[in-house]
Amino acid sequence: MTSSSHQKFGFDTVFDNAGGVAYSAPRPKRLFTAEEVEAVRAAAFAEGEQQALGSMAALQAQALSQIASAVGQALPRLAGVAHEHREGAAGLALACARAIADAALERFPYAPMQAALETLAREIEASPRLIVSAPAEIAEGVQAALAETAQAIGYAGAIQVRAAPLGPAAFTIDFGDGAAAFDPAAAAERVAAALDAALAAEGLHAEPLIPGSES
Repeated sequence: MTSSSHQKFGFDTVFDNAGGVAYSAPRPKRLFTAEEVEAVRAAAFAEGEQQALGSMAALQAQALSQIASAVGQALPRLAGVAHEHREGAAGLALACARAIADAALERFPYAPMQAALETLAREIEASPRLIVSAPAEIAEGVQAALAETAQAIGYAGAIQVRAAPLGPAAFTIDFGDGAAAFDPAAAAERVAAALDAALAAEGLHAEPLIPGSES
């Protein structure tokens, strides 16, 4: 058998020797005034509001934590996408530059040689002869083009042009004490290699695509 504690019998009302009420336990109030009802209602509303605000704050904190986690997971991917965009943009710009350069060299095939001769004016002024090697398809016109440039820079030496198995617009200039050479295809390859190296070194730590933002 299990034993259970028994509550002692108590009286709600205690009488004194004269028969008067010495003590009476307070009874629950059955009637309330409008003011009391309003006060109770206001207190209950305030308590409920505080609980609701507390719940909302907890939900907001949870939502912010989830957003921060999602953003933290997305940032590396965004950095990768930005880097891929830079690589694509750089490749497109390089391809456009090559197309423009090829068109310009096709229209003005002697321009690089003339520019080189102007740049070398001081180096070649004492040289009695220049030996210029150029692609066979343009070799015939090189003589006249360089003669005009030589007159413009005051070079009085001889210019000898030779046809050579070179790429379009490529050439070499030998002036005895030195030489100069230009190959558009090789130059384009060097530019592409330098661009690839710069993108690789930059990696995912480049400046933001949008000024003022952080990558």
